[in-house]
Amino acid sequence: MTSVVTQHDVRQTIKEHIYYSVADTRMLRGEGVFLYDSEGRSYIDCAAATFNLSLGYGHPTVIQAIKDQADLLIHLTSSFQSDPINELVARLVEVSPKSLTKVHLKVSGGSEANEGAIKMAQVATGKRDVITLFRSHLGQSMMMSSLSGNAFRKEPFPVIYPGGIHVPDPYCHRCFYAQQPSSCGLLCVKRIDDFVEFASSGRVAAVVVEPISGNGGNIVPPDGYFQALRQFCDDNDIVLIFDEIQTGIGRTGRMFAAEHFGVEPDAITVAKGLGGSGAQVAGILTNDRLAGLPGHHHSFTYGSNLLAAAAANATLDIVAQPEFLENVRTVGDHICARLTDLRARFPQIGDIRGVGLMIGFELEDQAGEPDVALTNHLADKAMEHGLIMRTSRYGFGNVLKIRPPLTLTMAEADLICDRLEGLFHEELA
Repeated sequence: MTSVVTQHDVRQTIKEHIYYSVADTRMLRGEGVFLYDSEGRSYIDCAAATFNLSLGYGHPTVIQAIKDQADLLIHLTSSFQSDPINELVARLVEVSPKSLTKVHLKVSGGSEANEGAIKMAQVATGKRDVITLFRSHLGQSMMMSSLSGNAFRKEPFPVIYPGGIHVPDPYCHRCFYAQQPSSCGLLCVKRIDDFVEFASSGRVAAVVVEPISGNGGNIVPPDGYFQALRQFCDDNDIVLIFDEIQTGIGRTGRMFAAEHFGVEPDAITVAKGLGGSGAQVAGILTNDRLAGLPGHHHSFTYGSNLLAAAAANATLDIVAQPEFLENVRTVGDHICARLTDLRARFPQIGDIRGVGLMIGFELEDQAGEPDVALTNHLADKAMEHGLIMRTSRYGFGNVLKIRPPLTLTMAEADLICDRLEGLFHEELA
């Protein structure tokens, strides 16, 4: 008797050999904000893949730029000049805060960019320690896993990178200091002095902060937080590094979140959205003080890749348009307004926070405590409603995130909210 091997059987067999966990769903193609699977179903990707498809799936301008560059050179050692890299350096200096005049592109991803910025700060200051936030997510290398927040990130490893000091997030909805924003006096900055005095080596090189936490729960700091943090760093000769891997390149409706919050850091790291439709590109933008780290201390084979640079230049051409950024702000505000309306009908929805198209909302139980199980359940069920959604803290958190491609139209924003409303009616009513 001849056995019949189905495509499902083949997929299950392959799944057993893939080291990391993957879903049963097999995706075939994407266009704009939509993904299409092998069964003919479509989904709005509210995570923009891994928050990196700023221009969505298959943006024609980005794809054409990659094709054109592939006909010339795919890769070149960064020891030589090239038109794509020269253009990208100039463009990044042009759109970044005015004090950031140096661009390091010999990195391939966000982890490498953050690690490089920290090395620059350590060499420039002659100091060692690094201050980060409780819920921070700075990357996946051993240094970045060590310096990120969350104990579960470090638990499996016998040795972690030394010198990290974790301090409370500016998380007003669940304030570590049990204060209210109107009267707290920004204790989340003022008390950092105590951590430096009692928990550090006394030699702090840098503060690394995501302007809005990515994996940590979409925490938006209160007014004045970054001005106070900038002053703290200046007073203590500490380098202020903004991890804009997720917030940068238009995500907040400004080119960088630093502009939204009105502060100039000493360095900004970029990656993810700079590639537009998935090109692997990253960079470190610094002021003159941080210049001078020798190349042999931080350079990677596939950094400064020409295909990625061509995609990044095409992406910046689009994102830098004022009307493009204005649309990001407009559709983001619209989604937040619709979520606020839904919260009036579904009390399980807690705090709603976001800037531009970096939006998150909490799921809470009747006592107002984080409901992690419900959050993960809704993320799973969202697929049945044509939505791909991610939760905070790798499934340990209670925030559902809405970060679709920045090309999102108002009609698509309403479609997301309509589908969310259907999900809530089915699961929360």
